Amino acid sequence: MTNIAVIGDEKSGRSSLASKLGKKGTDSDITLYNDDRHERKYVFIDSKSYPKSLKSLTAALNLADMVVLCVTPQGLTAHTGECIIAADLLGFRHGIIAITMADTSYGAVIDDLKAKLKKITAGTTLENWDIIALNTNKDAPNAFEGVDTLKDRIHELADQIEPDLRAKDELPPRVVIDHFFNVTGIGIVILGRVLQGTIHTHDKIGLYPVDKKVDIRSIQTHDIDVKAASTGARVGVGLKGLLERELERGFLLSDSEKMSSEFDIRCRVSAFAKNGIKKDDSLNMFVGLQSDSVRVNKITVNGSEVEKAGPGQECIVTVEAGKKIAYSPDDLFLLAHLSETQRFVAAGKADWNRQALRKKITQPVPARFSPRAGCLPAGSSFSPAAPSGLFSFDPAAPRSFFYFSPAAPRFFFLSAYNKF
Repeated sequence: MTNIAVIGDEKSGRSSLASKLGKKGTDSDITLYNDDRHERKYVFIDSKSYPKSLKSLTAALNLADMVVLCVTPQGLTAHTGECIIAADLLGFRHGIIAITMADTSYGAVIDDLKAKLKKITAGTTLENWDIIALNTNKDAPNAFEGVDTLKDRIHELADQIEPDLRAKDELPPRVVIDHFFNVTGIGIVILGRVLQGTIHTHDKIGLYPVDKKVDIRSIQTHDIDVKAASTGARVGVGLKGLLERELERGFLLSDSEKMSSEFDIRCRVSAFAKNGIKKDDSLNMFVGLQSDSVRVNKITVNGSEVEKAGPGQECIVTVEAGKKIAYSPDDLFLLAHLSETQRFVAAGKADWNRQALRKKITQPVPARFSPRAGCLPAGSSFSPAAPSGLFSFDPAAPRSFFYFSPAAPRFFFLSAYNKF
């Protein structure tokens, strides 16, 4: 099964195109259109509520294997640019640019638009995407021209994507939840996508970030009961052992997830984010289908703390959310500034090593002092979080730390890192 995000601004013809590619299914801020007429099944995800809601766009993209970006002959808009930036930040290699409503324009205008699109996508992950002109107007003299060409290209890209999906089948199972509801006599049913691995009926699996075990009662794909579902499959899963109020969109079924509300995100600021990222900024963070508002606590560039990271600059952004987020080390974190015209500002992965280190050094640590210190009894302990002292890491000696106590104004060398 291949999942395809159909995106573009609100007048781009995306919904009309998606409706021609599949049969309408689940409908909320995203609308799913299913095509199960072929051996390989397709799900087309329309970012219905975009541009009013960024969640609609990020949900469609994070559920997808490839993207169809819709653009009209009237030209590029700010929201078209935002879609290009989002797809680039999330690293989509497979996609197609569809020039919709081609029946309302002339060949020369469309050729000029294709040239502009090639220019604006140069240097992004979209630069090699095919550009296909089409229309979905049944009353046009050339009704639906280009739609079959688009379908053929989708099939070709799906063939390229399939080996990548099958390579993930042996990984631990991971399912992202996009909708859920209570069914009388059955209980909680979640709708979602298998991101990796294989789930089976009667499996016991974790629900994150709730961090509790639930039982898989049943699995359906395209309304057909199955015993198992693997990477890429769109599923409806009956669960036992939880209440509807415990669920939110973006929660994960998984054997294990990392969870935190504070993150060190190693990222590159978008070249189109004119104001960059500043310390104390209030941003929105999207991780898969989870999202929350975050505060920028610190920005680090080349090892030094700074007040701002500018467009195109690589940095580590330390942010704090208002709730726990479940994630894996490979998940991309997308940062957005809702008050800007171009809202997406950066994307990157959580630096787990930095986060693990910070988490560990907030606890009291048994310390072994080198003979050079000799000022406190061997085997004593200290708390780096204690107000009576400062704690620092020596980058020149990656297994060494220094502790400074105002009560005894000298530094003590600790070889305690291997005690964590």
